Amino acid sequence: MTELLQRILPTVQKPARYTGGEFNEIKKNKEDVRVRVAFCFPDTYEIGMSNLGMRILYGVMNQMDGVWCERVFAPWGDMESAMRANNLPLWALESQDAVKDFDMIAFTIGYEMAYSNILNMLNLAGIPLHSRDRHDLKNIVFAGGVCAYNPEPLADFIDFFSLGEGEDITVEIVSLYDRAKAEGWSKDAFLHEVAKIPGVYVPSFYEHSYNPDGTLAAITPVDGAPKVITKRIVEDLDNAYWPVKMIIPSTEIVHDRANLEVFRGCIRGCRFCQAGYTCRPVRKKSPEVLFRQAVESLEDSGNN
Repeated sequence: MTELLQRILPTVQKPARYTGGEFNEIKKNKEDVRVRVAFCFPDTYEIGMSNLGMRILYGVMNQMDGVWCERVFAPWGDMESAMRANNLPLWALESQDAVKDFDMIAFTIGYEMAYSNILNMLNLAGIPLHSRDRHDLKNIVFAGGVCAYNPEPLADFIDFFSLGEGEDITVEIVSLYDRAKAEGWSKDAFLHEVAKIPGVYVPSFYEHSYNPDGTLAAITPVDGAPKVITKRIVEDLDNAYWPVKMIIPSTEIVHDRANLEVFRGCIRGCRFCQAGYTCRPVRKKSPEVLFRQAVESLEDSGNN
């Protein structure tokens, strides 16, 4: 932790939001790391640490050889003001390194109100907002989550989107980046290759036309990009990664407990329910797997 941050923390609410160091966080030797991923949740620590998708993908990426995924959350207003006043860039919790020092910057988007937070976090990190202004392979910005199905509001800012469930596609994306970095690819070469991964949408490879009222009229693929992007799903939840060794927050969060995922999707089809549609088809975990994951999660977390 920097001396500047140590001076700021006593002046803000809930300083534990910004320090890291929690039980079960994953720290790695930088000399053994080839790809560093700043995994950003565009809301506060209490909200982000309650998100199961973030916990799952944090574990998935950190299981990969040579990859270190670290967490980044949006600061509360008092901390943001202090950061801007002291020229303190946004940082990752595990290493306390600035986000601009990372290879890849990943956002998970669960609700549309977070769109503006993404831009604010990039600005706090000192990273150019528009994709066209980020020319190198470093600081590749991509996003997933249920709101990635509505990507056009962020199309100018995100290099590519990952559509659907992330356990498999994220490994494919980061592995490709690992190869691209080792072989010295350009950003454009990497984007052309990542666009070939099923479930990836690269906005710059599509021409967007608009109606007179400003609404989107058509999206036309160029450079061989697929016309239709099909979301990725995990078919076998019983054998999918589950983070039984969950990070134990140092301060209270919204869902301050051990969690289980019983199933994904829903047969009801309520029109107001985002998850009911985006997480289809319905898939369930077996009772035996749920029991084992419950026991392991409770034993490791101290929850009861």
